[in-house]
Amino acid sequence: MSIKLYGMTYSNYYNMVKAVLIEKGMEFEEIHLLPNQEPEFLQKSPMGKVPCLETEQGFLTETGVMIDYIDSLGEGPSLYPKDLFERAKVQELMRHLELYIELPARKLYGDVFFAKPASDELKAQVKEQLQKGFASLAQLAKFQPYLAGEVLSYADFYYRFSVGVATIVCKKALHWDALNELPNVKALLELMDQRPSVQQVLSDQARDA
Repeated sequence: MSIKLYGMTYSNYYNMVKAVLIEKGMEFEEIHLLPNQEPEFLQKSPMGKVPCLETEQGFLTETGVMIDYIDSLGEGPSLYPKDLFERAKVQELMRHLELYIELPARKLYGDVFFAKPASDELKAQVKEQLQKGFASLAQLAKFQPYLAGEVLSYADFYYRFSVGVATIVCKKALHWDALNELPNVKALLELMDQRPSVQQVLSDQARDA
C-alpha cells in the first residue's frame, strides 16, 4: 500500500504519525508542506492543517484518526492492547494529552518559538491549565514504565511529542521546571528517546532546523 505523509518535521503532530510509521516498519513517502489555505491543499486537508495522510483510497486528517487507520492496516505490531477496555484507556490518554497538555501549551508557542510575546494574563491562564492537565495525567497514567503500563503504546508517541514540547514551554515562558519537578515526566521522555523511531524523527527535525 502506498502512503504519503504531508507536513513538516517541526510539527509535533506530524512527528507522532511519522514515528509510529517508522516504529511499525511501514514504508511511506514524506511530502514537505506547510499549513496553508491554497484550494488544491484544501481538497486534501479541508482545514489546511498538517499532517494529513494520503492513501490509495483518499486523504485522512487528524492525528488520532491517522494512527487508528495505520493500526487497522495490520502491518507491524499493533501498539494497542488486545483488551478492549485497556485499548480505550490508551485512547483516553491520547485524547487527554492532546486536549489538556498540548493544546494549552500551544497557546504559548508564539512566545517561546516565534518571538511573539504573550501577555502575563495568558501565561497565567496557560499555567493553570497545564497544572490541571499534568495533575490529571498523573491520575490516568501508570508510568510502569510506559504511560499505559508495561508495554509501549500509541499513547507514548503522543506523550513524547506533546509533553516534550510542553515542558519547554513551561520552562521558557512560565519559569516552571516541569521536566524535573513533576514525577515520572523526565524518565518516560528519556525512555522514549532511546527508541530508534524517535531518534530518527529527532534527527530529521534537527537536520531541517
